Amino acid sequence: MKYEILPWIILFLPLLATAVITLFTLRCRTKSSLISISAVVTGFVLTIVFIAVNGWHPVASETAVNWLSIGDLHADFGLKLDALSMMMMLIVTGVGGAIHIYSYSYMDEDAGKARFFAFMSLFTFSMLGIVMSNNFLMMFIFWELVGVSSYLLIGFWFEKPSAGDAAKKAFITNRLGDFGFLLGILMVWGILGSLNFSTLQSSIVANPAALGTMATIAGLLVFCGAMGKSAQFPLHVWLPDAMEGPTPVSALIHAATMVAAGVYMLCRTLFLFNADALHVIAYIGGFTALLAALMAVQQNDIKRIIAYSTLSQLGYMVMAVGLNGPTPAMFHLTTHAFFKALLFLSAGSVIIGMHHEQDIWQMGNLRKKMPLTFWTFLIGALALSGIPPFSGFYSKDSILAQCLEEKNYLLFGVAVFVAGLTAFYTFRLFFVVFFGKEKSDYAKHAHESPLVMTLPLVALAVFAAIGGFIGIANNYGSQFVAEHETLSLAQQVLEPLHAPVAMLIGIGVALAGIFLAFSLYKNAGTDPLPAKLGGLATAMKNKFYLDEIYEATVIRLHDLIATICDMIDRWIVEGACIGFVRGGTDLTGRALRLVQTGNLQTYAFLFVLGVALVLYFVLGK
Repeated sequence: MKYEILPWIILFLPLLATAVITLFTLRCRTKSSLISISAVVTGFVLTIVFIAVNGWHPVASETAVNWLSIGDLHADFGLKLDALSMMMMLIVTGVGGAIHIYSYSYMDEDAGKARFFAFMSLFTFSMLGIVMSNNFLMMFIFWELVGVSSYLLIGFWFEKPSAGDAAKKAFITNRLGDFGFLLGILMVWGILGSLNFSTLQSSIVANPAALGTMATIAGLLVFCGAMGKSAQFPLHVWLPDAMEGPTPVSALIHAATMVAAGVYMLCRTLFLFNADALHVIAYIGGFTALLAALMAVQQNDIKRIIAYSTLSQLGYMVMAVGLNGPTPAMFHLTTHAFFKALLFLSAGSVIIGMHHEQDIWQMGNLRKKMPLTFWTFLIGALALSGIPPFSGFYSKDSILAQCLEEKNYLLFGVAVFVAGLTAFYTFRLFFVVFFGKEKSDYAKHAHESPLVMTLPLVALAVFAAIGGFIGIANNYGSQFVAEHETLSLAQQVLEPLHAPVAMLIGIGVALAGIFLAFSLYKNAGTDPLPAKLGGLATAMKNKFYLDEIYEATVIRLHDLIATICDMIDRWIVEGACIGFVRGGTDLTGRALRLVQTGNLQTYAFLFVLGVALVLYFVLGK
């Protein structure tokens, strides 16, 4: 493997940027931002160089140094370099680099700009660590670093109580999933005796029953980690609230880093999951996709609509993994990174142009005020809706085709319905924001964003448009299919024709969703849907009251258990057990202190009394 040092440089450049900013340039916003941007862009260039020299499947795909050896536990600090990890490196550094450049202008007036870029670099380092890890222990360490980074970025504007609450909610919710993930890792290590992915895969290939009766439980515990990071039901509640962070943070979390970690981990460790575990994973993913799409229909905050869209699309990816389709899942993850980053950054452009107003019903007619943002948002919306020839059409079609290939018609029906809902709520947002009349003074005085913000939009729009047929599926297919056929450009363009039923139904429901959105929202001044749907619209707007249900059940149960534990600690452990020992010692000390009078007669009396007692006990026997 040539240029073996490059992956290590790519990994540690963002960490170096974090250290330099924190220690030396924290008071200089411009230098700090340029250091952070340079680190991630250089990482992107070096990744391209490494792939160009070594290809997608290097001969020596792992490089490692021994880090920890305790008994039977041998852990390396190692990197796994194959088509899966290198595609993710391109996504993290490429899409992440575009977000960093965009942030240079977006955060220009923020006093904490240098701190922001330090956190962004730490986030990038953590995500690169996840995708490059060759073993569970190293992955879990970086997994937790991503959790810390997300906490810092979501709560970046910590002076706002809502931002602090959202950061804590994301952190705690992910700890629940990570606890299950850790148990799963320990179970796998305890049974198979290794943490290295290649070794584990070889063991299971050689003996598919190696995990024995614990196979399903171990797989589902590992899946708990993905439930947290990729926000699957019931641990999905943190992701919409993550919108309290700056818009570039939303783009980074929702497109290039954090939420992608769960799906990537499932595909990296797919060999661990038996049929029963995959069955559960598929249905959780399908339910999450449907639930989030319904919630998105009645949201009015421009960022929250896109956030619920992310939840729904993550459900698609997890469902594809559960249907034994890692290639469609990773394909959709990649195209989703392009068009979802584009949509979030376009939304950020709108928010800046609207002087930080986020309610879509305060916007309107922005296509004339912000033409470049309008066209880039349209490309992202078409890709998300699955309209050909945009990237989302190809990746979503591959998931629909996977449902039919596995003959799971229930999940196919769910996926089709969600596709229609996706097109509907996406173009509801599009028509309300960019068409109709200006609904506020902010809309009347809106303006286009500066070039440093719009250039990343153009770059992402290009990949959102062509990402479906530039070889992404080829690379993932070569990773997961032993005899994968490399398709030419023309074959990739025509690939959906191999599953015409899925293609035609997918296009049909997407067009129907767009037409319904057009008919309801083209010139709407208010939302007509609540009057038509009644209580259902209210439930969707209030996220089906799941937060309130958690508050009334899980949170209250937690508070009750905490109160009981406090009482046990305070009155039994501290008051009775420790208190008895402490109190007894105190009383004994006070009693002994009384005999230390300094009076000679008292000492003589006590001496005689002591001698008398000794004589009594000796002579008495």
